Amino acid sequence: MDDSLQNPRRTSPVKRGRVKTMAWVFEQQTRPPLDRKTLPQEQQDVPRGFLSTGAVEVRPSMNPAVVGASVTLSLSPSTALNSGSWTVGGSLILTWTGAQQAVFPSHTGRATVDVQTGALTLTSVTVADSGLYVVQSVNPQLQAGASLSVYVLISNVTLKANPTDLMEFNSSAVVTCSVSSGSSLSFLWLNSSSEVTGSDRVQITDGNSTLTIVNVTRYDQGPFRCLVINPLSNSTSAPVNFTINYGPDNMALTVNGQNTTSFFVGSNLTLLCSAQSGPEARLQWAFRGETLNTTGPLLELLSVSEKQSGSYSCLASNHRTNVNRNITTNIMVAKSPLSGSEQRRVHVGLLSLLLLVGVLSSLPDVGGSFSR
Repeated sequence: MDDSLQNPRRTSPVKRGRVKTMAWVFEQQTRPPLDRKTLPQEQQDVPRGFLSTGAVEVRPSMNPAVVGASVTLSLSPSTALNSGSWTVGGSLILTWTGAQQAVFPSHTGRATVDVQTGALTLTSVTVADSGLYVVQSVNPQLQAGASLSVYVLISNVTLKANPTDLMEFNSSAVVTCSVSSGSSLSFLWLNSSSEVTGSDRVQITDGNSTLTIVNVTRYDQGPFRCLVINPLSNSTSAPVNFTINYGPDNMALTVNGQNTTSFFVGSNLTLLCSAQSGPEARLQWAFRGETLNTTGPLLELLSVSEKQSGSYSCLASNHRTNVNRNITTNIMVAKSPLSGSEQRRVHVGLLSLLLLVGVLSSLPDVGGSFSR
């Protein structure tokens, strides 16, 4: 028996070329004449003893495969091979002749071949085992191959954001996505349920694993998530939220829910102030420039008098942004054209007049009964 099959480390460069030599000898062998006219046309053009391309396929038992799995690459249809070799990416894995096989050091203990069918089994596959696997045989002569992909399952997707307390228009948010395990990774960023894409303010770098938002706005609070995908698995990170400090701005002030600012003496008034701010703004009321003891969004004035006419201001302040803003409205309180007692006297006079008119209209016309 060839010593190179017992100890592949001692195989010389010349002996490693034996398969090609045997293939050349095989092509020179003579066989009894064959009437090719009785074969299909595509087989008439094939050299005798050679299996045409496509006649045999290599089929992995799983593809893609997960790291650590065992994968068998079988020939379909099943073909009896007396000898041959397997390579991956052009590098020899093993060779066999009859019942003897020799495994090269790169796959010692992890690769075996079924010497009857030529099926190759790989155990404990790694990402490095991805590649094009080719089987060659000289008895019968054939060559067939298939690509195998091996991936690591994705686990423990995490986000790191620093810092998370930001100032609107003055801060940038940076978030990095990482995994504990996984290979051939693709990253997708989500803001709530919407995909985040690049723009003038949004940068996605480092193979899409880093998200940078320049000059954040109040609409960049999140929640942000990172979805990581490979052909075998996917996983999503826990959400990250940003605190965006902004405002106060977009202030509004209404009186009794209306735009009017003129009221009669004795009216009840409710002033409502609002401002957009993060965190929530502190609201303070002022009358004619003097601060009142009233804070919060509501100022209530009961049974107002003329003395309460003037400018009412709502002062908004944000302790994080150190921004202060105010909004002012001018309220006019005036007497009604008639006082309450005057209105009552007018009503009584009108009622008396109406009664008199009614009585007179019911009297008969006696103007013609008088004579001189």
